[in-house]
Amino acid sequence: MREQVIEPHWTILRTYASCNLRNRPISFKRPSLGHSRMTAPPLAHDINAALPRSAWSAILRDTAIEVFATMVGAKVTAPEDGDIPVLAQVTGMIGIAGALRAVFSLRCSIHSATMIASQMLGVSLEEAAAQKCDAVGEICNIVAGYFKAKIGLGDKCMLSVPTVLAGNDDKIHSRSEDDRLQFPLLYESEPVWIALEIRP
Repeated sequence: MREQVIEPHWTILRTYASCNLRNRPISFKRPSLGHSRMTAPPLAHDINAALPRSAWSAILRDTAIEVFATMVGAKVTAPEDGDIPVLAQVTGMIGIAGALRAVFSLRCSIHSATMIASQMLGVSLEEAAAQKCDAVGEICNIVAGYFKAKIGLGDKCMLSVPTVLAGNDDKIHSRSEDDRLQFPLLYESEPVWIALEIRP
Protein backbone atom coordinates (compact mmCIF):
# COMPACT_ATOMS: atom_id res chain seq x y z
CA MET A 1 0.00 0.00 0.00
CA ARG A 2 1.47 3.35 -0.98
CA GLU A 3 1.82 6.05 1.64
CA GLN A 4 1.27 9.75 1.15
CA VAL A 5 3.24 12.07 3.38
CA ILE A 6 1.26 15.15 4.31
CA GLU A 7 3.33 18.22 3.55
CA PRO A 8 4.05 20.41 6.61
CA HIS A 9 2.62 23.59 5.06
CA TRP A 10 -0.27 24.37 2.75
CA THR A 11 -2.51 27.27 1.80
CA ILE A 12 -6.30 27.20 1.71
CA LEU A 13 -8.53 29.72 -0.05
CA ARG A 14 -12.14 29.67 1.15
CA THR A 15 -14.87 32.04 2.16
CA TYR A 16 -17.34 31.27 4.93
CA ALA A 17 -19.94 34.01 4.80
CA SER A 18 -21.69 32.80 7.95
CA CYS A 19 -18.52 33.47 9.95
CA ASN A 20 -17.91 36.92 8.46
CA LEU A 21 -14.46 35.99 7.14
CA ARG A 22 -12.74 37.70 4.26
CA ASN A 23 -11.59 35.87 1.14
CA ARG A 24 -7.93 35.62 2.08
CA PRO A 25 -5.30 32.88 2.10
CA ILE A 26 -5.10 30.96 5.36
CA SER A 27 -1.80 29.27 6.09
CA PHE A 28 -2.17 26.08 8.13
CA LYS A 29 0.93 24.40 9.49
CA ARG A 30 0.92 20.76 10.47
CA PRO A 31 2.02 20.20 14.08
CA SER A 32 5.43 18.65 14.52
CA LEU A 33 4.70 14.96 14.98
CA GLY A 34 7.95 13.35 13.94
CA HIS A 35 7.25 10.79 11.23
CA SER A 36 3.45 10.84 11.46
CA ARG A 37 1.88 9.88 8.17
CA MET A 38 -1.59 9.42 6.82
CA THR A 39 -2.06 6.38 4.63
CA ALA A 40 -3.57 7.05 1.22
CA PRO A 41 -5.73 4.00 0.39
CA PRO A 42 -5.71 2.57 -3.14
CA LEU A 43 -8.56 3.81 -5.31
CA ALA A 44 -11.27 1.37 -6.36
CA HIS A 45 -12.29 1.38 -10.02
CA ASP A 46 -15.35 -0.79 -9.47
CA ILE A 47 -18.21 0.38 -7.24
CA ASN A 48 -18.79 -3.25 -6.29
CA ALA A 49 -15.33 -3.26 -4.71
CA ALA A 50 -16.45 -0.76 -2.07
CA LEU A 51 -16.39 -1.98 1.50
CA PRO A 52 -19.74 -3.03 3.00
CA ARG A 53 -21.78 -0.31 4.68
CA SER A 54 -21.65 -2.22 7.97
CA ALA A 55 -17.96 -1.28 8.19
CA TRP A 56 -18.42 2.42 7.43
CA SER A 57 -19.08 3.65 10.97
CA ALA A 58 -15.83 2.22 12.32
CA ILE A 59 -13.90 3.51 9.29
CA LEU A 60 -15.37 7.00 9.71
CA ARG A 61 -14.47 7.03 13.40
CA ASP A 62 -10.91 5.84 12.76
CA THR A 63 -10.48 8.37 9.95
CA ALA A 64 -11.62 11.27 12.15
CA ILE A 65 -9.25 10.19 14.93
CA GLU A 66 -6.38 9.90 12.44
CA VAL A 67 -7.06 13.33 10.92
CA PHE A 68 -7.16 15.02 14.34
CA ALA A 69 -3.88 13.34 15.30
CA THR A 70 -2.09 14.26 12.07
CA MET A 71 -3.57 17.64 11.14
CA VAL A 72 -4.38 19.10 14.57
CA GLY A 73 -1.75 17.29 16.62
CA ALA A 74 -4.35 16.22 19.19
CA LYS A 75 -5.45 12.85 20.47
CA VAL A 76 -9.20 12.32 20.32
CA THR A 77 -10.94 9.32 21.82
CA ALA A 78 -14.28 7.60 21.46
CA PRO A 79 -16.10 7.75 24.82
CA GLU A 80 -17.85 4.71 26.23
CA ASP A 81 -21.06 6.71 26.56
CA GLY A 82 -22.26 7.43 23.03
CA ASP A 83 -25.00 9.81 24.14
CA ILE A 84 -22.91 12.79 25.22
CA PRO A 85 -24.55 16.18 24.56
CA VAL A 86 -22.56 18.73 22.57
CA LEU A 87 -22.91 22.50 22.52
CA ALA A 88 -23.20 22.83 18.74
CA GLN A 89 -22.16 26.44 18.26
CA VAL A 90 -20.09 25.67 15.16
CA THR A 91 -21.25 23.22 12.49
CA GLY A 92 -19.14 22.27 9.49
CA MET A 93 -20.73 20.40 6.58
CA ILE A 94 -19.53 19.05 3.26
CA GLY A 95 -21.50 17.27 0.56
CA ILE A 96 -20.45 14.06 -1.16
CA ALA A 97 -21.84 13.35 -4.63
CA GLY A 98 -21.46 10.45 -7.05
CA ALA A 99 -21.57 6.75 -6.16
CA LEU A 100 -22.14 7.90 -2.57
CA ARG A 101 -24.64 10.68 -1.92
CA ALA A 102 -24.14 11.97 1.60
CA VAL A 103 -23.49 14.94 3.86
CA PHE A 104 -20.64 14.82 6.36
CA SER A 105 -20.84 17.13 9.37
CA LEU A 106 -18.79 18.05 12.41
CA ARG A 107 -20.40 19.90 15.33
CA CYS A 108 -18.62 21.44 18.29
CA SER A 109 -18.49 24.39 20.65
CA ILE A 110 -16.89 27.71 19.74
CA HIS A 111 -14.13 26.92 22.24
CA SER A 112 -13.35 23.59 20.55
CA ALA A 113 -13.37 25.20 17.10
CA THR A 114 -10.99 27.88 18.31
CA MET A 115 -8.66 25.30 19.86
CA ILE A 116 -8.63 23.36 16.56
CA ALA A 117 -7.62 26.52 14.69
CA SER A 118 -5.03 27.38 17.35
CA GLN A 119 -3.34 23.99 17.08
CA MET A 120 -3.50 23.89 13.28
CA LEU A 121 -2.07 27.39 12.92
CA GLY A 122 0.30 27.25 15.87
CA VAL A 123 -1.02 30.53 17.30
CA SER A 124 -2.72 31.66 20.50
CA LEU A 125 -6.43 31.17 21.10
CA GLU A 126 -6.94 34.92 20.71
CA GLU A 127 -5.30 34.93 17.28
CA ALA A 128 -7.08 31.73 16.24
CA ALA A 129 -10.59 32.97 17.06
CA ALA A 130 -11.07 34.58 13.63
CA GLN A 131 -9.94 31.39 11.84
CA LYS A 132 -12.12 28.84 13.65
CA CYS A 133 -14.54 28.38 10.74
CA ASP A 134 -11.74 27.89 8.22
CA ALA A 135 -10.15 25.24 10.44
CA VAL A 136 -13.41 23.33 11.01
CA GLY A 137 -14.15 23.45 7.28
CA GLU A 138 -10.74 22.04 6.44
CA ILE A 139 -11.10 19.20 8.97
CA CYS A 140 -14.44 18.31 7.33
CA ASN A 141 -12.79 18.38 3.90
CA ILE A 142 -9.93 16.09 4.91
CA VAL A 143 -12.04 13.60 6.88
CA ALA A 144 -14.63 13.29 4.09
CA GLY A 145 -11.93 12.89 1.44
CA TYR A 146 -10.04 10.18 3.28
CA PHE A 147 -13.23 8.39 4.29
CA LYS A 148 -14.51 8.00 0.72
CA ALA A 149 -11.09 6.74 -0.32
CA LYS A 150 -10.89 4.24 2.53
CA ILE A 151 -14.27 2.69 1.71
CA GLY A 152 -13.17 2.25 -1.90
CA LEU A 153 -15.07 5.14 -3.55
CA GLY A 154 -12.30 7.71 -3.74
CA ASP A 155 -12.47 8.14 -7.51
CA LYS A 156 -16.25 7.65 -7.69
CA CYS A 157 -17.26 10.66 -5.57
CA MET A 158 -16.69 14.39 -5.48
CA LEU A 159 -16.76 16.79 -2.55
CA SER A 160 -18.48 20.14 -2.36
CA VAL A 161 -16.91 23.25 -0.85
CA PRO A 162 -17.35 23.08 2.95
CA THR A 163 -20.03 25.18 4.62
CA VAL A 164 -19.52 26.31 8.21
CA LEU A 165 -22.23 27.82 10.39
CA ALA A 166 -21.64 29.62 13.67
CA GLY A 167 -24.62 30.17 15.94
CA ASN A 168 -26.38 29.19 19.12
CA ASP A 169 -26.60 25.40 19.43
CA ASP A 170 -27.89 24.73 15.91
CA LYS A 171 -29.66 21.46 15.18
CA ILE A 172 -29.53 19.41 11.99
CA HIS A 173 -32.79 17.84 10.83
CA SER A 174 -32.44 14.79 8.59
CA ARG A 175 -34.91 13.39 6.11
CA SER A 176 -36.61 10.31 7.52
CA GLU A 177 -35.32 8.10 4.71
CA ASP A 178 -31.66 9.06 5.24
CA ASP A 179 -29.30 6.56 6.85
CA ARG A 180 -27.32 8.36 9.56
CA LEU A 181 -23.99 7.34 11.06
CA GLN A 182 -23.09 9.44 14.08
CA PHE A 183 -20.95 9.31 17.19
CA PRO A 184 -19.15 11.64 19.62
CA LEU A 185 -15.42 12.03 20.04
CA LEU A 186 -13.66 13.68 22.95
CA TYR A 187 -11.26 16.44 21.93
CA GLU A 188 -9.44 18.17 24.78
CA SER A 189 -12.13 16.77 27.12
CA GLU A 190 -14.92 18.38 25.07
CA PRO A 191 -17.37 16.44 22.86
CA VAL A 192 -17.27 16.78 19.08
CA TRP A 193 -20.07 15.14 17.10
CA ILE A 194 -19.25 13.45 13.81
CA ALA A 195 -22.09 12.47 11.46
CA LEU A 196 -22.62 11.13 7.97
CA GLU A 197 -26.11 11.32 6.50
CA ILE A 198 -26.38 8.90 3.59
CA ARG A 199 -29.02 9.66 0.96
CA PRO A 200 -30.86 6.77 -0.70
